[in-house]
Parts: sequence; C-alpha cells; structure tokens
Amino acid sequence: MTLKERLDADFKDAMKKRETVRKETISFLRAAIKQYEVDNREEIDDAGVAAILAKQVKMRKDALADFEAAGRQDLADAYNAEIEVLKAYMPKQLTAEEIMETVKNAAAEAGIEAGSGKGSMGRLMGSVMPKVKGVADGNDVKKAVLQFLG
Repeated sequence: MTLKERLDADFKDAMKKRETVRKETISFLRAAIKQYEVDNREEIDDAGVAAILAKQVKMRKDALADFEAAGRQDLADAYNAEIEVLKAYMPKQLTAEEIMETVKNAAAEAGIEAGSGKGSMGRLMGSVMPKVKGVADGNDVKKAVLQFLG
C-alpha cells in the first residue's frame, strides 16, 4: 500500500470515527499532494509524499513559535495535534546521536576537522543534508554541525 493509498484509507476511517483533527489534517495533506501533482503534471511517489509531509510539519513548527509568542495557546495546541497526526506518516527520524555520527562521517569525507570554526559550516551542511533528507530536521542537523565545529 502506497502512502497516498494509506492517507485515503485513514481519511475515510477518520470520517467514520468522527475524528475532526485527524480528518482535517489528512485532508490538508491530501490537498497539498494534489496541488503538487497538478502544478508539476506528474504522479507523486512515496518519496515525494514524504517531502511534502516534512514541509507541512516544518510549516506548523515554524508557526508554533509565533503562536506561543503571541500568547495563543489554543492555536499552538491545535498545531501540535496536527503535527502528531502528520508524524504518524513520516519515516522514522534520526536521533541526535545518529545525526552527530552522520555529521562526523561527512566531515571526515570532506576533510573538515572538529573545532575548526563556523567557516566550514556551509560545506559541511551541504554534504550532510542530502544524507539525512526526510529523516532529520534541518534545525537538528544545524545544531549538530555547530556543536561539531565548536
């Protein structure tokens, strides 16, 4: 079963069970997938769906900080609930230790030494991000790279 088929089945299940948050979140995700397919005139595969999922989660996480700063805990709670629904469809995310190990390996390949300063950050991020695409948040990777570079 593809990820799109699973989303369709879960959408129907959420409708039957009257799970409003889950139904609406899946509906938004399905709309984003459909919009991508219409814009690019191509059928999207599971990797493309995963990329859209990651983008949707990132959008919601970015908005969370704004809601909390504005004192809108109701909206923050709603977005947190949506993030939990979306995370159920994402591939397993790397732990902080696994991200750091990937950073160390990429640095060794690129000839970048630990503690060399922020001057090498762009090169290191450029070599790490393709390796962790879809399985690690960019902010987590950035923290690991900064920690490695000292």
